[in-house]
Amino acid sequence: MDVARAVVFGAALAAGAGLAGSCKGERQRGAPDAPGTSWELVYEQEVEGNVDLYLIATSGGLARRLTTHPREDLHARWMPDGRRITFTSNRTANPQLWELSPDGGKPRRTRSNGGEESQSDPSPDGRRLAFLSDHEGPQRLLVMDLATGASTELVRHGKGTIFGNPHWSPDGSSIAFSSNWRIGHHIYYVDLASREEHRVAGGCEPRFTPDGHRLAYVSRGISRPTSRLVERDLVTGEERTLIDWPALNYDVAYSPDGSEIAFASNIAGEWAIFRQRLSDGRAWRVTFGGGPARYPDYRPVDPAGSAR
Repeated sequence: MDVARAVVFGAALAAGAGLAGSCKGERQRGAPDAPGTSWELVYEQEVEGNVDLYLIATSGGLARRLTTHPREDLHARWMPDGRRITFTSNRTANPQLWELSPDGGKPRRTRSNGGEESQSDPSPDGRRLAFLSDHEGPQRLLVMDLATGASTELVRHGKGTIFGNPHWSPDGSSIAFSSNWRIGHHIYYVDLASREEHRVAGGCEPRFTPDGHRLAYVSRGISRPTSRLVERDLVTGEERTLIDWPALNYDVAYSPDGSEIAFASNIAGEWAIFRQRLSDGRAWRVTFGGGPARYPDYRPVDPAGSAR
């Protein structure tokens, strides 16, 4: 690790020193020199053996628990209006798709069938939902019209394939995903109009950058004890490393303005959520105590900076 990276690494760990947690939510504290912009993150955390969804401001404060079901609530994604969250839960036995309001009320089931459906991601206009499903066949990538409930198969790679983490491009023209079909886990994106698939690189958990020109993803390889978060230009193929801490680093998400990322890392021993400013690589820890925390997602904001 070079000197610059060692400084970033040390700052990230120092931000969490001496903080305690509680069973209903962790008492958080932002680093004194953390970025001035305050975002809200939804994420999943295991507290006393129970995995639920939580909401926290990146500037610090008390995390608010959004779900309380004894089964697992996972993979939360904000809807574009910033008023709803889509997520996966096995509260009805098989994993299925659900939706909730961060302002309260009971979660609502999005679909109901006997299959396993997970990892939903909303289109930029909020009208469609991409997700993974093995209902009526091998696991595949589907897109559902939220107004009608009609679903369309977009990608199928054959029996035994494991897909992962679909994510829409900002213009809604394509969806990125990972698949282990034939050659191990690779990153792909599929054009919705032509159904043409493009293989990008080996890795998992793809995420389009806010400008749609690049894909960020996890690069690990087989059985490596560490992983990197990298960003690849879809035209030139040029890559840059975002995170290469000596740990497992996963679950990258971009802030709405593209100035920073949130991600999960086990650099401190247990999975926790971190932020990193992209302009200078400074990092801050967001979650402390309670249990492992993963899969952050930024609440969308309008140009004026208020939640939509």
